[in-house]
Amino acid sequence: MQNYDVTKKGDHWSFKEEGAKRSIKNSETKAEAIDHMRDFMSNRTGSVKIHKENGRIEEERTYPRSADPRKSRG
Repeated sequence: MQNYDVTKKGDHWSFKEEGAKRSIKNSETKAEAIDHMRDFMSNRTGSVKIHKENGRIEEERTYPRSADPRKSRG
């Protein structure tokens, strides 16, 4: 499963694969970055960490939802 991040970099928001140097998409706002991330992840399997402006993780999403490992716990 691939891992991705939505983070604030300077004056823009970046959506990129974890550990990559180049962004998949840069956006003016966090909402735009999340919209691009949703479109990108619509036909992929992976985990996305969405960060706050200060860099702390705000939430983590798994695509598709059926691949969420938390749902497999008994």
